[in-house]
Amino acid sequence: MKSQVTPLPFDALVKQFSAANQVLLENWQNKLNLQPLGDVSDAYQKFVAALAPHGEQLATLQKDYYTKQFELWQSYLGQTAAVAKAGEKDKGDKRFSAAEWSDLPLFDYVKQSYLLASKWLTDTVEQTQLEEPAKQKMRFFAKQYIDAMSPTNFLATNPEVLKLAMESNGESLVAGLKNLMEDVEKGRISMTDESQFAVGKNIATTPGAVVFENDLIQLIQYSPTTKTVHELPLLLVPPCINKFYIMDLEPENSLVKYALDQGNTVFMVSWRNAKEEQQNLGWDDYLERGVLKAIEVTQQIGKTEKINILGFCVGGTLVSAALAVLAARKQNPVASLTLMTTLLEFSDVGDIGAYIDEAGVRQREQQLQNGGLVSGKELAMAFSSLRANDLIWQYVVNNYLKGKTPDAFNLLYWNSDATNLPGPMYAYYLRHFYWQNEFVQANKLTMCGEKIDLGKVNVPAYVFAAKEDHIVPWKSGYASAQHLGGKHEFVLGASGHIAGAINPASKNKRNFWIDGKAGKDADAWLASAEAIPGSWWVHWSKWLGKHAGRGVPARAKLGNTKFKATEAAPGRYVMERCD
Repeated sequence: MKSQVTPLPFDALVKQFSAANQVLLENWQNKLNLQPLGDVSDAYQKFVAALAPHGEQLATLQKDYYTKQFELWQSYLGQTAAVAKAGEKDKGDKRFSAAEWSDLPLFDYVKQSYLLASKWLTDTVEQTQLEEPAKQKMRFFAKQYIDAMSPTNFLATNPEVLKLAMESNGESLVAGLKNLMEDVEKGRISMTDESQFAVGKNIATTPGAVVFENDLIQLIQYSPTTKTVHELPLLLVPPCINKFYIMDLEPENSLVKYALDQGNTVFMVSWRNAKEEQQNLGWDDYLERGVLKAIEVTQQIGKTEKINILGFCVGGTLVSAALAVLAARKQNPVASLTLMTTLLEFSDVGDIGAYIDEAGVRQREQQLQNGGLVSGKELAMAFSSLRANDLIWQYVVNNYLKGKTPDAFNLLYWNSDATNLPGPMYAYYLRHFYWQNEFVQANKLTMCGEKIDLGKVNVPAYVFAAKEDHIVPWKSGYASAQHLGGKHEFVLGASGHIAGAINPASKNKRNFWIDGKAGKDADAWLASAEAIPGSWWVHWSKWLGKHAGRGVPARAKLGNTKFKATEAAPGRYVMERCD
């Protein structure tokens, strides 16, 4: 449908767009935390100091860079084929895939010049003699700078954007301004056409009911889909920084429905999107009033002494902490534990570690010591920045420069639906897990009044990691499994943090690895592991069945006399947004 706005003369519209875009983009960057979230100054000072003893080596790099830039300029002036060979881009980099970047000499030159500068900056960082933590931080922030300065991100240097603006007589720029202003109001980037989704209507639609709630969680019990079910119920604990429906997007890729269809009685924790009333809650509250309470209610409704439990991402960290508390209390209500892309061992957290240092952690503790909320938007942006070209800049170009509406994609709708966290809980997690890696140190931490020792969590465990996970590096997932006290089975899936985990059996995509050589060496495990085509869900379901008890008739009535069904799934808490 054509816009009803009367287009301005094209040159005037470009000037208006550029001026407005500058003001709005600054506002948008502040609201969406596109500025660095961590303190890079210390690493930068070390980086500068490390350059001094290697002046000759760096001079060679710089000379090579200037030589190639000069050759590129000569090639451009002569419009020779050498332009196309001057710079290289990574495989899978789609930013310059449009024909205009190669067919138009000026923009070919802009592209190649940018790629050469990017390589020079990357090589300079790699050549410095820095300790790995400082080098990792400089490497990460150099890439952030390189990605942000791509010519694709700017009106004047993106030929696709200019071509579309001219063909539409400027209407694409008008639409882009509208999209930008709408996102400024929302305080986040629109990654999908959000009008196409509604929680409880076309996502998170598996039938069930809320059977318990407090000010932190709602507990959902789902209606059975089989006449007989396993005796022991299955409790799912999602990450508390996201909504639970990542495990119940649509019927064809719903882990909830799959588990029901395999004969499980399924319960789900729905975390509260923390409000001002929850701003003082701590890590122990998330254990006692969250995971431990959900275990208790699931036991009572299921009328079983034991249950099976699954934790996803930080949900798995919380579950493991809760089981360590129970172990210290000489209680063992769990027959099996499943961890999906979960960190217990935080010695290598990947690129997100670039945002975390002592000064930053101390600053957050001071900010949050008297309560407060950590915005889900901030956390979502931090994780999106780990793949900035895919999860930030392509939407800047598509939405604001091209004026397009992003495609409808349920996974990205979920990704934009973050939850706030209470400040004390977040600060505790940041220091004792991410920064000091104390969770795996026996008796180092006290939670809910108990000394914590993961080695005493002596239950069968199924530990799943994803090979391309940028949030939970798979080798860290492998190392995490070594700290559990019971027998564990480690499984490695293809793809990333979400696509690897939510890989429905019905689509029979990707593959996974099993039965590698046991030990502390993750590479040795993978080298000896067997690759299996398809979804790991099938393998997990068979494993879970061994720990789920005998078959019993399914009960149509949800809840019990003490914990009655109060409202239909997906419940109220999941509807609360950060907007």
